Amino acid sequence: MVASGLARWSLAAADPGISPNEDGLPGLPVVRSIVGALLTWGLVACVAGLVVSVIVWALAHQQGNYQYASGGKSGVVVSAGGALLIGAANAIVGFFAGLGSGV
Repeated sequence: MVASGLARWSLAAADPGISPNEDGLPGLPVVRSIVGALLTWGLVACVAGLVVSVIVWALAHQQGNYQYASGGKSGVVVSAGGALLIGAANAIVGFFAGLGSGV
């Protein structure tokens, strides 16, 4: 009975032979173009957020308003982190896709 359970497990874990297919659906170049544009918009938004946050941080610190200065610092960190993640999006997805294909 244990041997038949192991045999079923090995059949369930067999590779079905399916891999990503770039020709399977029409419109893939358009989707890639749209995602590339979203990456660009995201980076532009991060730059705008960084500029606004630095201005708020500087003005609030100059006026002694430490609550707004703290908010400006947080905005700088969030904007920089967002730009880091957007810039590394392809590498992150590629890393985890490679990791997942090795499982």
